[in-house]
Amino acid sequence: MSFHRRGVLKASLGLAGLGVGGLGAGGLGYGGIPRAMAADMPGPAVPADLVAAAKKEGQINVITLPRDWANWGATMDRFQALYGVKLDDANPDGSSAEELQAIRSLKSQSRAPDVVDVGPSFAAAGTKETLFQPYKVATWNDIPADVKDAGGLWYGDYFGVESFAVNTNVAKTVPQTWADLKKPDYKGMIALNGNPLGAGAAFGAVFAAALANGGSYDDIAPGIEFFGELARLGNLNPAVASPASLIAGQTPVVINWDYLSLGYKKQAEGKAVIEVLVPKEAPPYGNFYCQAISAYAPHPNTAKLWMEYVYSDEGQLAFLGGFAHPIRFNALVAAGKVPEALLKTLPPADAYKDVKFATQEQAAKAQKTLQDMWPRVVKI
Repeated sequence: MSFHRRGVLKASLGLAGLGVGGLGAGGLGYGGIPRAMAADMPGPAVPADLVAAAKKEGQINVITLPRDWANWGATMDRFQALYGVKLDDANPDGSSAEELQAIRSLKSQSRAPDVVDVGPSFAAAGTKETLFQPYKVATWNDIPADVKDAGGLWYGDYFGVESFAVNTNVAKTVPQTWADLKKPDYKGMIALNGNPLGAGAAFGAVFAAALANGGSYDDIAPGIEFFGELARLGNLNPAVASPASLIAGQTPVVINWDYLSLGYKKQAEGKAVIEVLVPKEAPPYGNFYCQAISAYAPHPNTAKLWMEYVYSDEGQLAFLGGFAHPIRFNALVAAGKVPEALLKTLPPADAYKDVKFATQEQAAKAQKTLQDMWPRVVKI
């Protein structure tokens, strides 16, 4: 399957207030991270010769980075301000498939992408097709082995996990577990952000339900059966959930990626009270994106500098300003580098310690099972 980014992780965050200037109060500045990393302060330590080579190139071409998605707008602005290079963001709302196609079709042109941000299956496909060049950032060892290519061709940059976003103006009791969703209290209240056959967050919701109900990364069937039971109980709402439907109370319990849920909570301020939690019955189901440098990058040194910045402490903490979890999150927490003010905007850090990701083979198997079972089992 090939999804556009907003189809995969469904809908804009509505976080215009989390760009440069960030969260504002509590000593937070650029992108919601400490004012010590504000625009007038020096950036992370990177090799001077790399900075010089990047400045000589003077340009970086990124692709498919929506400004209001995972705080990319603040990151792109900060990178340009720090290093004095021009940044061009092509096709901000495109898909991973379109990113790879841009490498293929533009490889001899100066406007070709230098770096891409793609889903894991597309990272694997690009590797097989030799579309990427290897590069290992200084913080390489902090990146978990299961979210990177051992040779440095691609590596995860941020991730999300499945969560519950609950409008407590309507749902008077907040469900704490997947099992709670079966209670009559939630009749007609529970919604996904689309059909799991085509929406990535909904697919993730089914996978997460499987993990909590006797399934595994090799067996998504219990998750499909779980949603079939929710439908039979009348608890599953057939509407496609959105920030507006959650805030209005039309879909008061929404299962979605945590960073989207947290964005909706921010958007709801003054309109509704939204609580966000990661259920605890099983390790959370996560999804991540991957950065890679094009094998045909017209600005290879600037591409390497970009990678160093994105994977630096500052670049990683910037993702938290958009409620996404940096791929180095556990290492940053262990080192005491995540500001308390940022941690308070998120579910407890313990909820993320055991996050795991399906392999491409497991995801493909699950999609096949879903295509076969979902139409037969889930009747809404």
